[in-house]
Amino acid sequence: MAAPAATGSATPIDAILDRAPIGWFQIRVALLCALVAMLDGFDTQSVAFVAPVLGQEWGITPDRFGLIFAAGLVGIMVGQVVLGPLSDRWGRRPVIIACTVAFGIGSFATVLADNWIVLLLLRFLTGVGLGGATPNIIALTAEVAPPRARSTMITTMFAGFPLGAAIGGYISSHLIPAFGWESVFILGGAAPLVLLLALLPWLSESPHHLLRREGRTPRLESLLDSMAGPDRAPLPETPAPSPGTAKPPGYGALFAGGLAATTAQLWLAYFNSLLMIYFLMSWLPTVARESGLALDTAIISAVFLNLGGAIGGIVLGRFADRFGPFQTLAVGFAIAGISLVLIGFVGNQTVLLMTLAFIAGLFTIGGQTAMNAANAGLYPAEIRATALGGALAVGRIGSIVGPTVGGLLLAADWPLSSIFIAVSLPALLTAVLAVNLSRTIRRP
Repeated sequence: MAAPAATGSATPIDAILDRAPIGWFQIRVALLCALVAMLDGFDTQSVAFVAPVLGQEWGITPDRFGLIFAAGLVGIMVGQVVLGPLSDRWGRRPVIIACTVAFGIGSFATVLADNWIVLLLLRFLTGVGLGGATPNIIALTAEVAPPRARSTMITTMFAGFPLGAAIGGYISSHLIPAFGWESVFILGGAAPLVLLLALLPWLSESPHHLLRREGRTPRLESLLDSMAGPDRAPLPETPAPSPGTAKPPGYGALFAGGLAATTAQLWLAYFNSLLMIYFLMSWLPTVARESGLALDTAIISAVFLNLGGAIGGIVLGRFADRFGPFQTLAVGFAIAGISLVLIGFVGNQTVLLMTLAFIAGLFTIGGQTAMNAANAGLYPAEIRATALGGALAVGRIGSIVGPTVGGLLLAADWPLSSIFIAVSLPALLTAVLAVNLSRTIRRP
């Protein structure tokens, strides 16, 4: 069964890329974006790795840690709202590089925190850089990928996010006992700044952005030659835009031209998805620790969660290209809901907890990655980063609600079984939304 056509309008560049094989140029761009995603994932979850330690050393209660988690996610939301549209005007490359520098410096600065309020403020500032990177690495990967393989390339690239969190969790489980909680943020600050050595010479700009901003120029022609080969079909003649005229339409375009219902449903799906993901990413190590597992084992539960997310993103991306993104998401989130219910009943059964954490990550984090690919195909290139930034920003409201409410429920001594049943409900609602979106996209 072929995937339904996306509503995003095809461009001459899409037609050129779709007839060409995937070459080293696309692989290099996707790989660099994946490395940014890995560091983004590690830095985003780094505070969850140190939460069990700081909770004891500083006497931070779960409700206050919920606020710390939420502060970082508010910063991510601000970055996505502000820097998504900014890149539609100035380009993906400069915004990705600037955001990488920003969250690297923010992670370094977190080492200076000596109380929970300072930690909260620094996580907010770091989050702005983290949030600005996400929609732009997705948009850039989408715009160098041939449409026939766009979902696969985006989900494979963005698998770097949970993979970075998984690798970071494993490393942190060894760093914290040996060098203290500060070592996690030192690593999280150093790695992005080292990555700049590769981003500056090798990260290319989006050809769609160059066409929109500059028209058909030798720079764009050379870029297309690198991507599709010199024997590709020529671009049609297009007049160069006048200075100041190539401005992005803004968020209003996401609700114009019959897109309002689709955008609203998609935003609700993002809200639900990120609520579940960040509840799990923030609280799973602490929940596992309180269930009686050792600290290093409790942190490893987050490794299994994110490892499942990394694999799930790639697998679901392949299914999305073959069967359609929202059909795939409907099945995935239904399975995610079941796995979340079961986590609340396993207690300190280590093997079962790790297995269910892996399955939950496979279909929640992996499902979110596939949703990003679906989003990138719904909208035309000139508003793609705006669309991604807007959806992710709404989703960040869910990602703030998840850890915050989770902290309140834990502080109120709710049974874990009841908490995880409550968290499973958004998964089932998202499955229903995905079914409806698949029907909407199929309509002429």
